Amino acid sequence: MSLFYNIIINLASVSVRLFGGLNKKIQQGQKGRSESLLILKQRLSSSDKVIWLHCASLGEYEQGLPVFQALKKQWKNHKFVMTFFSPSGYEIRKNNSIADIVVYLPLDQKKVVKTFLDITHPELVVFVKYDLWPNYLLELKRRAIKTVLISALFRPSQPYFKLYGLWFKKLLFIFDHIFTQDTASKVLLNSIGFNAVTVSGDTRFDRVGNQLKTDNTLDFIAAFKNNKICVVAGSTWPEDETLLINYINSSTQNTKFVIAPHNIDLNQIESMIKRLKKPFVRYSNYTTETLEDKSVFIVDTIGLLTKIYSYADIAYVGGAMGTSGLHNTLEAATFGLPIVIGKRYQKFPEAKAMLSNGGLMSIRNFESLESSLNMLINDSKKRMESGQKNKAYIEDNQGATTIVITELKRLFKS
Repeated sequence: MSLFYNIIINLASVSVRLFGGLNKKIQQGQKGRSESLLILKQRLSSSDKVIWLHCASLGEYEQGLPVFQALKKQWKNHKFVMTFFSPSGYEIRKNNSIADIVVYLPLDQKKVVKTFLDITHPELVVFVKYDLWPNYLLELKRRAIKTVLISALFRPSQPYFKLYGLWFKKLLFIFDHIFTQDTASKVLLNSIGFNAVTVSGDTRFDRVGNQLKTDNTLDFIAAFKNNKICVVAGSTWPEDETLLINYINSSTQNTKFVIAPHNIDLNQIESMIKRLKKPFVRYSNYTTETLEDKSVFIVDTIGLLTKIYSYADIAYVGGAMGTSGLHNTLEAATFGLPIVIGKRYQKFPEAKAMLSNGGLMSIRNFESLESSLNMLINDSKKRMESGQKNKAYIEDNQGATTIVITELKRLFKS
């Protein structure tokens, strides 16, 4: 299996160089990876004490952020190197305040891995959730570098727990400790003999809880809302937008709508605008427009969604109408909002929990979207009760970061 994997990863490296130009994201990643080792060599010295944090993309960064912040406070004399695999994570968080150096993770080729670890010489490595690279893990083990996995979620269908998955299973045993989001994941790990595991819970609850302590003021959203009921649709995809625009166009409610697409794609935004029959404004030109008389605010920028949720009365969270995957519902829940999502949420335990609690609704088509939004807009009691259930769910599940850091203090003494 190891030989086969290395052949595949080397072929992937060649393919990316040859055909990466055909895809913008692949091209971004390939260019960034080609510069990573040089950047690290220029900015690290052999005397630096280093902690390496790895996230696949933006979601994993948000998941790990409370732990990263706590690590930074605890080990102030260390330099923090953060790597991303995906351009969507790197491009948005390359200037974050946690890491001293942020780079793309070089491809998982044996020679490259050794060079990366020679330069960074980390004392502690933290992987978040899923993004496990065999050659990196094997080399970390060879060098006896403390390595942990946080916010892990496991399912019986994964190869680690199958008869054919012996090689994958061995990779898990490289970790000095695994912190899982739930008890079911711990039981799965125990079933294969891995016992260095702690159920910490989901660190995202800590992160979104902290959002309430920050200044979420956005005067232009307050002006746009103008004391009306406001529906904020966050991280939407075309499948979501088709339903939402049909609803907005047909709605007779005195309601404001904010749409924040997941991808800030000009063609996607122009497509929305062409179909809208209500007056709208875009973030990119809101300073030249009056806001109070507009019905729709299109957020054609990144980094504002969480603060915008603080002005919402109802949230629609995108991704679950198509196959891209449901986006972060916890950001909306922490502000005490009732939440509407699409039909594909089965792999998201927080969505299933809030659906069971009565704070979240899943829709399958336009008719169910119309029914759900009309009910939440017109029934203030239901709207408030649903939102408070979500807020309580967030509060009841905080504390994962403290559990992780307490164990890391025991494990990593530097």
